[in-house]
Amino acid sequence: MVVQNKQTRIIHLGEIDYKEAWDYQEQIFQSVVDVKIQNRKRPPEEQQPTDNYLIFCQHPHVYTLGKSGSEQNLLINEAQLKLRGAHYYKINRGGDITYHGPGQIVVYPILDLDNFFTDIHKYLRYLEESVILTLKDYGIEAGRIKGLTGVWLDTEDQENARKIAAFGVKSSRWVTMHGLAFNIQVNLDYFNNIVPCGIQDKAVTSLDRELGKDPDFPEVVTRLKNHLVELFEMEVTDEEGH
Repeated sequence: MVVQNKQTRIIHLGEIDYKEAWDYQEQIFQSVVDVKIQNRKRPPEEQQPTDNYLIFCQHPHVYTLGKSGSEQNLLINEAQLKLRGAHYYKINRGGDITYHGPGQIVVYPILDLDNFFTDIHKYLRYLEESVILTLKDYGIEAGRIKGLTGVWLDTEDQENARKIAAFGVKSSRWVTMHGLAFNIQVNLDYFNNIVPCGIQDKAVTSLDRELGKDPDFPEVVTRLKNHLVELFEMEVTDEEGH
C-alpha cells in the first residue's frame, strides 16, 4: 500500500496553444499512470509515490468538444472559425462543447486521487468549490444548479442564471486530467458561436462583467490556486513558470 503523497507541483504555462497544452497534459498523465501500473508488480516495500500537478494557463481562441457532446452545438463552419481566429478540437474529456480564450484561466489538475480520495463526484465538487470561494472573495455569490455542470450566478432565479466557470474531466486508474475554465475578463462574444455545454437556455458571464471593472488577473489566479491547495490539503513542493 503506497502512502498518500499530497505533494503537488504547480506549473504556470502562460498563454499556450490548446493542442500543445493537451499533449503536455497527456505526457504527464501517462507518466503518473505508468507508475501506478508498475507499482502493481512491485512488493509493498518497493512501491513508488505518484506525482500530482496543478497546471494553470490561458489559450488562444479555441472550441473543444467532449466525448458526450454534439457537433451540432458548434454553430459556425470551418471558414468562419478561421475568420474568428479560432481552432476546434474533439477531445477526450467528458462534457459537451466549450470555448477557451484569452482572459480565461484554465486549470488542469493532474492528480492521483489515491493520494487524496477516490471519489470523482467529490473531486468535481471541490473544483467547483474553488471557483465559488474565489468569487466569494470578490463579493459575488455563486453556486450550483442541479443537473447542470459548472458554477453559476443567480442560481435561484433560473431565468437569469448565468455560467461563469465550466468543467470537464477525464480519469483513468484514479488519475485525472483536463479540468476547469473560469471566465475572468474574456470576450464573451465567442460563446455566441456555440451552444455552451449543450445548454440552450442559459447565459454565460465573466468576473469583469459582474464586477463592472477589470479585476487583477494574477490576483484572481493566486486566490483560485490557494483555494484548490487548501481544499485538497495539498503540500506545494514547487511552483514555476510565472
